[in-house]
Amino acid sequence: RDDLYVSDPYHGPTRAFKDMALQPFGVVLSSLAQQRNERYLILAATSGDTGPAALDTFRDRANVKVACLYPDGGTSDVQRLQMVTEDAPNLKVIGIHGDFDDAQSALKTLLSSDTFRGRLREKATHLSAANSVNFGRIIFQQIYHIHSYLELVRQGAIVLGDKVYLNVPSGNFGNALGGYYAMKMGLPVEKILIASNSNNVLTDLIRTGRYDLRNRNVVATSSPAMDILKSSNIERIIFDMFGTRRTKELMFALDNDRHYELTADELAQLQSVFCADYASDAEVRHYVKQAFDAGYLMDPHTATCLKAHETCRDKPLKSIVYSTAEWTKFSPTIANALTGEVDAHDIDALKSIAEVANMPIPPLIRALFEKPVAQPTVIDKQNIEQEIL
Repeated sequence: RDDLYVSDPYHGPTRAFKDMALQPFGVVLSSLAQQRNERYLILAATSGDTGPAALDTFRDRANVKVACLYPDGGTSDVQRLQMVTEDAPNLKVIGIHGDFDDAQSALKTLLSSDTFRGRLREKATHLSAANSVNFGRIIFQQIYHIHSYLELVRQGAIVLGDKVYLNVPSGNFGNALGGYYAMKMGLPVEKILIASNSNNVLTDLIRTGRYDLRNRNVVATSSPAMDILKSSNIERIIFDMFGTRRTKELMFALDNDRHYELTADELAQLQSVFCADYASDAEVRHYVKQAFDAGYLMDPHTATCLKAHETCRDKPLKSIVYSTAEWTKFSPTIANALTGEVDAHDIDALKSIAEVANMPIPPLIRALFEKPVAQPTVIDKQNIEQEIL
């Protein structure tokens, strides 16, 4: 469309946009650790894409070990295979009975646990994280937005200084936060549009000022990387907008009462930067088919952005959508949208899409189905700390 551009930052080794931020992270951290003669344990909790990207960047890196948590049954087949077929000696993949919020809560608990840190110190090991809770990730993700804007200038779509909309599919809010910081540094952004799925807690927050987890559980959707209710980087937005004391107050309320509410002035400030909407699974299938018929094959997370594109803009400005992953990572949803078929396994859906779209399954993805499982561990969440140690 004349006013809609899609940035595809997923052309990395694991076919997800997380590669772009995590590839330099692995090199930098391992180099620093070697220079300082230190050892690190990197924790990662993944809803599907961070895990493979973190494991790839740290594979066989000196002075670094990785423990990666994922919700068993909560990722696509391809994402799971990308993790459980990793056999490097410094990588540990742990499936848990639970959802992503359980995995992320466990990670945050361990990061703040003096006892856990003490046990690691006994092993002369420092602790860090590869999630978007690690600020290094956010620093690199700012670059997506600056690059995309300059690309529109280079293409003649806009003139330097013209404002644009950034349209970001959001679960943990890391990529959106990168856009926010880029905006604060002077990138000409009209607003940041936040696209969600049926786990639409971010939509509620930005529309009403209420973050309410009472009587809510994670819903499994066709865009599983956004099946998140407790969005980590919202805390950083609140900190930047409203300060230290208010942040502590609101986060304490969320942890203890499972909800908080912004004042009218705070909500107005939030809405001056962000607008939000969400797409149901049926709407996601509609947008995937609509885009394919127009010549573009997209994944279901990207499809949620087309809803926000239709509902959240009030000015005729160019929009940049961020496509989070290659179509190969969520093939059953896409095959269903394109052909109506229902596939239980990714490989069948991949073959179907390849035939309909007249394109091969990328060798990197096809090879996953031939590799042996090297990391079969699946445990209850209360056993995570012991398993990692």
